[in-house]
Amino acid sequence: MPNILRIVQWTTGNVGKSSLRAIAANPALELVGCYAWSPGKVGRDVGELCGIAPLGVAASNDVDALLARKPDCVVYNPMWIDVDELVRILSAGVNVVTTASFITGHNLGLGRERILQACHRGGATIFGSGVSPGFAELLTIVSAMVCNRVDKVTVHEAADTTFYDSPATEQPVGFGQPIDHPELAAMTARGTAIFGEAVRLIADALGVELDDVHCRAEYAQTTADLDLGSWTIPAGCVAGVHASWQGVLGGKPVVELNVRWRKGQTLEPDWKIDQDGWVIQIDGQPTVKTTVGFLPPPYFQAETIADFMVLGHIMTAMPAVHAIPAVVAAPPGIVTYNELPLTLPRGVVPAS
Repeated sequence: MPNILRIVQWTTGNVGKSSLRAIAANPALELVGCYAWSPGKVGRDVGELCGIAPLGVAASNDVDALLARKPDCVVYNPMWIDVDELVRILSAGVNVVTTASFITGHNLGLGRERILQACHRGGATIFGSGVSPGFAELLTIVSAMVCNRVDKVTVHEAADTTFYDSPATEQPVGFGQPIDHPELAAMTARGTAIFGEAVRLIADALGVELDDVHCRAEYAQTTADLDLGSWTIPAGCVAGVHASWQGVLGGKPVVELNVRWRKGQTLEPDWKIDQDGWVIQIDGQPTVKTTVGFLPPPYFQAETIADFMVLGHIMTAMPAVHAIPAVVAAPPGIVTYNELPLTLPRGVVPAS
């Protein structure tokens, strides 16, 4: 029997709830604590917070008490990285898997060095993933494994995000800004910078050191006010963002990650999204094309758009959760898919 790993769940937002449900259902994982960012959740049973049966674990905002439980790993799912929090966790000798826009940590500047020092001080490891970036890059690396020559790697992600109501994550990439805003391109580069980390991940898998990594962006505007639920994009403002992160070697792009997101039916130009998902192309010998889409299972009950969005939260959470055993076994430091063995989906087949 494998050792049962002790887990602390960090936050119970949308992705955190999916992580927690998966941890609770996995016989190889034991939930021993849960950090609550919101004071209103402190003291409540985390099962009830996540819409499942009570688990006998109360949410807490006492970090010292949670770390004193000696978890093997923290599943860290806030919306944004808090370097001070991570340094505290890692320095205590607790491993971390995270979905909070972390692949290599290079976008954190000096914060990356602080995290790395905390890893070595505590003898702990941190790994970041998600569905994209993260899982998409793993599929890209696997797609290139049949080639004896690779000239260029391209990943196209396309999604109609009309019903994804998250201004906190969408406004930083440019949604809602006037189409002629002078800082729009810089805003998009900052807001999508995690894809630059993903470009470097793929380049590292190919064994090349890039000369440059940069972002190029294009935009589409809505021609009418666009009501998105909790916020509105006025006419003449950005309702479509296309960001292209390119890794350049010898004057040519060798890795290119493209994301195209649109909202509403009044877009100009009217970008078409044939299907949500990715198209991965490895130009080389041979050229490999991989198309990935997602469908709900026949038993999935979705009465609202919010219900359907749960699938996206699951896909974001699970690459990190499945990596827990490999991360716990890894040497201290920052690790990516390039350092870990293949992470396996253990504990997800129903017993009956």
